[in-house]
Amino acid sequence: MPDTARAQYPVCARCGTRADGPRLTWTCSVENGVRQYFCDNCARANIRAIEGRLDSAWW
Repeated sequence: MPDTARAQYPVCARCGTRADGPRLTWTCSVENGVRQYFCDNCARANIRAIEGRLDSAWW
């Protein structure tokens, strides 16, 4: 896979897990105008904070 195609896949802002393809189960959040992605494990572990719209710095 070319590096340009790989760069389009997200990296978890919490744990650094790199997606190897499109991930429909990941969560996307916009904080301070910056789009951040969270893997399914991090999203599950912090679902209450995400639903409460807390910035990821709080969890």
